[in-house]
Amino acid sequence: MKLKHYATLASAMFVSTAFAATHSLPGGPQVNGIDFQQPVTSIAYDQRSLNYMVMLVCLAIGVLVFGAMFYAAFKFRKSKGAVPAQFHESTTVEIIWTVIPLLIVIGMVIPATKVVLAQENVSHSYLTVKATGYQWKWGYDYLEGPGKGIAFYSTLTTPMSQIFGSAHKPSNYLLQVDHELVVPVNEKVRIVTTSADVLHGWYVPSFGVQMDAIPGATRETWFKVDKVGTYYGQCAQICGKGHAFMPIVVKVLPLPDYLAWVKSTQAELKKDGGAFPPSGAAS
Repeated sequence: MKLKHYATLASAMFVSTAFAATHSLPGGPQVNGIDFQQPVTSIAYDQRSLNYMVMLVCLAIGVLVFGAMFYAAFKFRKSKGAVPAQFHESTTVEIIWTVIPLLIVIGMVIPATKVVLAQENVSHSYLTVKATGYQWKWGYDYLEGPGKGIAFYSTLTTPMSQIFGSAHKPSNYLLQVDHELVVPVNEKVRIVTTSADVLHGWYVPSFGVQMDAIPGATRETWFKVDKVGTYYGQCAQICGKGHAFMPIVVKVLPLPDYLAWVKSTQAELKKDGGAFPPSGAAS
């Protein structure tokens, strides 16, 4: 995820908490949540820390500027007989209001650049998975590492009675799928994104990862989750009438459990003749 996506992240996280759930969802949207979702990767931790730093800098600038402005307006008001000073093109003032903002920007750019460079480093990955966006589901192909050759679709399973009816909406409303993306904990996973039709976006807030899926092109990012669990995301690009119906669900397992899943899934694919998706998946 690039820093230019912060606005998209903030708005998407706000929207994701607005549905009619009664409880927060571990690894997903939080009821009345106003902050980043709980980070579980170094990328997400760095992004949250960088966001806090920038917000504090903005707060300090606001307090200083508005404080000085209100103090001057009160202390040197005309009713107290204040006479405005007469000066023109002060070199000292010009230098001060050029150098200080420059130093502030440099102070923010240095840590931001470190985060961007870290996000671009996909080397030494334990797994490589291709995520393909479709209208409206995700397809996953394990390209490298344990699980190579596994491929399946991940399709929404939320009942129509919840979507179009008055049935109770659970905490994972519109975040239920038939096949989760399964990865091991504490291992670097490279994600290659593309699309089979229109622009999509692979976005998991707790990972701090958002990467566009573009037709006819591939892009890449990575994550390394430090906590076992299930984590939720959604397509981050408006991709048509079914945009809200293509969630992302990632199940993070201990390495031995992941290897066991690989073995059982490969056996199922072999039984089905290598079909894509395996038996039981939506087409």
